[in-house]
Amino acid sequence: MTQAKVCFIGAGNMTRSIISGLVKHGYPSALIHATNPSKGKLDALVEDFSIEVSHDNAAAAQAADVIVLSVKPQLMETVCDALSHLDLSSKLIITIAAGIPAARYQQYFKQPIKLIRTMPNTPTQIGYGMTGIFADEGISDQDKAICETLMKTGGKVVWVDSEDGLNQVIALAGSSPAYFFLFIESMIASGVKMGMAEDKARLLAEQAALGAAQMVIQNQQLSVAELRQNVMSKGGTTARAVETLQQGDLGGLVDKAMTNCVARAQEMAETF
Repeated sequence: MTQAKVCFIGAGNMTRSIISGLVKHGYPSALIHATNPSKGKLDALVEDFSIEVSHDNAAAAQAADVIVLSVKPQLMETVCDALSHLDLSSKLIITIAAGIPAARYQQYFKQPIKLIRTMPNTPTQIGYGMTGIFADEGISDQDKAICETLMKTGGKVVWVDSEDGLNQVIALAGSSPAYFFLFIESMIASGVKMGMAEDKARLLAEQAALGAAQMVIQNQQLSVAELRQNVMSKGGTTARAVETLQQGDLGGLVDKAMTNCVARAQEMAETF
């Protein structure tokens, strides 16, 4: 990927996080181009990373070796249609969008294309992301390596064997930061209700969440259930709290939430 020219169509937070990671890892700014209707977003990218920017999607895509589509799903067809007059046969196209199947992009572009779908999550913005990747048929190992290099700048990656696997990635990683935020939010609210100052309640909850995640990461030889049991003493405070969560069927709620998340991704595949 040393000499590949990368064009990002769309300059939102995810684009910014990937560009930031590339530049920090020594990728030449002169080989990175971003387009967006918003002048403010483009100016910020130039100021922070000294990359090339423009409002012209077609010209940027024409000059690129790799085109990263980073626009909202509802805008994707319009963006792709405007590029369909270009010869894209030699270019790698990477998408960052939920719900749109690979075959649909072939229709949008009206020509055979080399496509890889990715599903990053928002912690990618701070280097702790998790990205699921699915490669369409016929994608070379070199193109897969290019995509992996891009997405690894924001955290870890996992390849899936089917597009259905990407829907599971959405439930487990793409959407799940919001699950954890909701849990932390609820803990803070309860702490405040008990009389704790909000800033102190937040500090306690966020550091506990960070520590718990690190315990899981650094103790791969133990199951998560074992880690939980290690915190609990029979008849103690933690046991009482965990029993309360289990009586409320926390596990069932999480399963239902993730199942509904996958179902919505499947619905979106039919919509766009």
